[in-house]
Amino acid sequence: MPSTLGVRGSATERTDNYGLGTMVLTAVKAERTRLIDRRTPRDWWNLAAIALVVVVFAAVAWHRRWICDDGLIVLRTVRNILEGNGPVYNVGERVESNTSVLWTYVLVVAGLIPGVRLEWASVVLGGLFAAGGVLLGLQGARLLHPSRLIVPAGALVVLGMSPYWDYATSGLESGLCVLWLAGTWWLLVRHATGAMTAVWPTLVVIGVGTLVRPEYALVSAIAFAALVAIRRPGWRAGLLWVAITGALPVAYQIFRMGYYGLLTPNTALAKEGGKARWEMGGYYLDDFVSSYQLWIPLLLLVVVAALVFRRMPRPTVIAVGAIAVSGLALALYVTRVGGDYMHARMLLPALFCLLLPLMVVPLTKWLAVPVLGLAVWAGVAAASLRSDTVFTHKIGAHSITDARVFWLDTTHKANPVVAEDAEDVPGYLQDIAAARAGKTGPVLVIKIGANWVALPAKSTVVTSPGALGFPGLLLPSDLKVTDDLGLANPLASHTVSIPGYPMGHDKLLTPPWSIADVCVGTPEELSALTGGAIPAHEIAAARVALQRPEIRQMLDSVREPMTAGRFLSNIANSFENTSLRYGRDPVAVSEGR
Repeated sequence: MPSTLGVRGSATERTDNYGLGTMVLTAVKAERTRLIDRRTPRDWWNLAAIALVVVVFAAVAWHRRWICDDGLIVLRTVRNILEGNGPVYNVGERVESNTSVLWTYVLVVAGLIPGVRLEWASVVLGGLFAAGGVLLGLQGARLLHPSRLIVPAGALVVLGMSPYWDYATSGLESGLCVLWLAGTWWLLVRHATGAMTAVWPTLVVIGVGTLVRPEYALVSAIAFAALVAIRRPGWRAGLLWVAITGALPVAYQIFRMGYYGLLTPNTALAKEGGKARWEMGGYYLDDFVSSYQLWIPLLLLVVVAALVFRRMPRPTVIAVGAIAVSGLALALYVTRVGGDYMHARMLLPALFCLLLPLMVVPLTKWLAVPVLGLAVWAGVAAASLRSDTVFTHKIGAHSITDARVFWLDTTHKANPVVAEDAEDVPGYLQDIAAARAGKTGPVLVIKIGANWVALPAKSTVVTSPGALGFPGLLLPSDLKVTDDLGLANPLASHTVSIPGYPMGHDKLLTPPWSIADVCVGTPEELSALTGGAIPAHEIAAARVALQRPEIRQMLDSVREPMTAGRFLSNIANSFENTSLRYGRDPVAVSEGR
């Protein structure tokens, strides 16, 4: 008699089960061998073409491996999580300084592996995710052309543009973005072509878009609408779909509001992600297009699209249209908010979406010429358009800069990856150590003009103007590291932007705020310690401003101990906290102006 628990039967039963398992395994291997044997030369060509694109992309990305200072900002939060301090940049201050929730926790999982260095985990996983995204993009496009000989088309644009290689291993969430966008596309195509029947995995993937980046809510909404149009669920199933798709992002949004007291990541406040700055966005778009003469491949791809997609089944039209509209929506959003100070970075996902349906195309006599034109452009672009061989770092027009070249020039390393690669950056750590030398109690180390000073404080705090990533990762977790740009500083992130400053770096907290926030002593004593550089009346005014109810409420949201009551209070105040803005002049703020 078989065991009712299914744990242990007789010796005969175990032998029979072993024999059955062997038969199943043999059958699977036989079927796999049969399928391989049935592959035609065309199939092998298609596999080789896809593999070649992925391998070349991965190899070039690895050759140019590096980590951005902003990528190191992410790792301090990851380190705090692993050390049990919570998802914060500074212990005792709940600030969400990372834009990508999912990327943060992917790195947390990687950090649980003994002996893994967080910087290398970030670089390697970013590269793998980016290469995996290219692979899924190619596979999705291949599914549109079954039984056809294919050649790369849109993939040539990815191979030809150095920013795609560079940001793959930058320590930022760029590789994850490529993987998620391509994965969403691949799943939609599988549904459109009937290759996939299970819906819930696709719904989960679509739902986590906002956890990859907040603005990917645009793509999630479009992809969900496309899936509904393709699969046509009834209204009851549709409501279930909405619940499955929204479960993770809604749960995290409740956590964000209760834990951080905001509706968005703090970085969205620091960079004013909801503010319209069309003129700056236009400059950013022009810098992107003109640097690579993108109008050439885009025109060629329009011709290719017209030839490839003349007759398509309705579900395929929906899938292709959804990802193309997603790309346009992302490009419009990035342009509206003013772009970024990092050259190309924010527009790469938008262009990638537009390329996905054309990553590979059938090889025909009509398509051979435009595809050859794309190959020529890709070769020229890869060899000479804004590559390391011709581009010496400088802050470009409208403060747009090549972040990788800047960091290579700053660290004097060909492949800066670990935080120690930036130890020799002039100033910062050496100046901070010199300012702290001989001080026995807690101090605020702050740069005033060209000089660093250490002022008596309630706890030791180091301000880091400009770079925040490598100082934060090299300094211990129990030492508060803050910035005047607002990425990890709630006081700075709620100030108003400065017109004409670089996008993403257009907030600058003045020293009186930091001094009033943490220092002890009278305004006159503190002013004297700065050599009179910071007037006493400004420090006094900042102390008054910090007691204004709206500012006090915001600071309590992030600094008071987390309790159930504080969590609920933060949820209620998160709308007001998110909209809070005040001027940079503490005197004006203290007077209610």
